Amino acid sequence: MTGTNETPEDKGQVADAYRGNWVDRLAPEATRPYLRLSRADRPIGTWLLLLPCWWGLLLAMLHDGRATWHDLWIFAGCGIGAFLMRGAGCTWNDITDRHIDGSVARTASRPIPSGRVTVKGALAWLVAQALVAFCILLTFNIAAIGLGVLSLLPVAIYPFAKRFTWWPQVFLGLAFNWGALLAWTAHTGRLEWPAVVLYMAGMAWTLFYDTIYAHQDKEDDALIGVKSTARLFGDATPKWLSGFLILTVSLMAMAVILAAIKGSIPALLVGLLGPWAMGWHMFWQMHRLDLDDNDGLLALFRSNRDAGLLPLPFFAVALLL
Repeated sequence: MTGTNETPEDKGQVADAYRGNWVDRLAPEATRPYLRLSRADRPIGTWLLLLPCWWGLLLAMLHDGRATWHDLWIFAGCGIGAFLMRGAGCTWNDITDRHIDGSVARTASRPIPSGRVTVKGALAWLVAQALVAFCILLTFNIAAIGLGVLSLLPVAIYPFAKRFTWWPQVFLGLAFNWGALLAWTAHTGRLEWPAVVLYMAGMAWTLFYDTIYAHQDKEDDALIGVKSTARLFGDATPKWLSGFLILTVSLMAMAVILAAIKGSIPALLVGLLGPWAMGWHMFWQMHRLDLDDNDGLLALFRSNRDAGLLPLPFFAVALLL
């Protein structure tokens, strides 16, 4: 199709992807539907999966008071693994949601409902991504490997959650913040309370950003009977978001205290600046929130990459003190 009226969707591009993204510009034509299935044209999900991993790794190093060369591989391995497992999770989500996605304006252009990828092809792509991610997982210690395998349970359940609960974002939080537990354990060889509290902070953050995201689809979701916190909270959403903000900052601060309690006071104080910086960004988002502006909602959701990055330099500096 080559006419001047050609739309991005005519080229197989997805409605909510960045225009001019690397998949549309650089990827070989045959690979594009599969990369779009993995959301490679929408990197924000990879960031949201990855950042709790990096939080967990840095706080584990702070807790132990040491860093090893293997931590560099954990850092990089989490990045590669987040890209792959986010892709596998999105593929699974689109397989299970293929009938729902075709009824929602924002998702109807995705590869499966648009007919550009078959279900069998999607399943093969899912397995390929998961197997490569598993190979990376095998380079970690046995406790981390066990946690990595266990993470498949919330990943498998999440796509169905919106069918039976008004809180599907809780199940997304269970899956998306698992890296905080895994990366901590990959460094220390054991799961400890600071990682668990950090995991809970990440879950509160997920409730914050994914409620914002879900408001884009609330009208279509109501028509087809899909549940979400956006529909549950309605006009009271800002009050709930304020609560999630407070929980995120408080729990992350508690995780920092538990991780750094045996270290120096300067390290503890600098580490505590991380959650406060992240909380400031979340507060900034709330002041720009318009529940009826879908473009603005998507922009705010995407800005959570920056919110999640903010604690990292403070955690890194605390390691040096």
